[in-house]
Amino acid sequence: MLSVRETVIGPVGIEEDEGSITRLFLPNKARRIKGPDGEGTPLLAEAFGQLDLYLEGKLQRFSLPLRPEGTEFMKRVWRELLKVPYGRTTTYRELAVAAGSPGGSRAAGMANAKNPIAIFIPCHRVIGSNGKLVGFGGGLELKSWLLDLEARNME
Repeated sequence: MLSVRETVIGPVGIEEDEGSITRLFLPNKARRIKGPDGEGTPLLAEAFGQLDLYLEGKLQRFSLPLRPEGTEFMKRVWRELLKVPYGRTTTYRELAVAAGSPGGSRAAGMANAKNPIAIFIPCHRVIGSNGKLVGFGGGLELKSWLLDLEARNME
């Protein structure tokens, strides 16, 4: 089931299947999809509730059942993304090393780009090796906003 709801960053769509969150559509994509407004199911209500708390700077770690679809390498990269602490960043190279592929910076970047559950799996915390913001499915403005939110609310 897919639900779309307005948030402080714009419309967001969240999809669940068989008790797990499988996709999150950022505003630039959520504006183009059709789905029922509101929370839909108890899990979607919980996901939107946690997302709202995160976007208010009141939640640093999500506790949702996530089931992203992808290759085994992508899943390893996404598991490593979940380990990047709130308010911190990592590089594609560091992510590749952590995922067991030291020469796989580009592959880690592609896995990051194909992350179907952005924010919940924090791909916005990955930056270029030069320290600059690069690539984010929701746009660099939103990436910057999310990183600033986390920097302001670190414990």
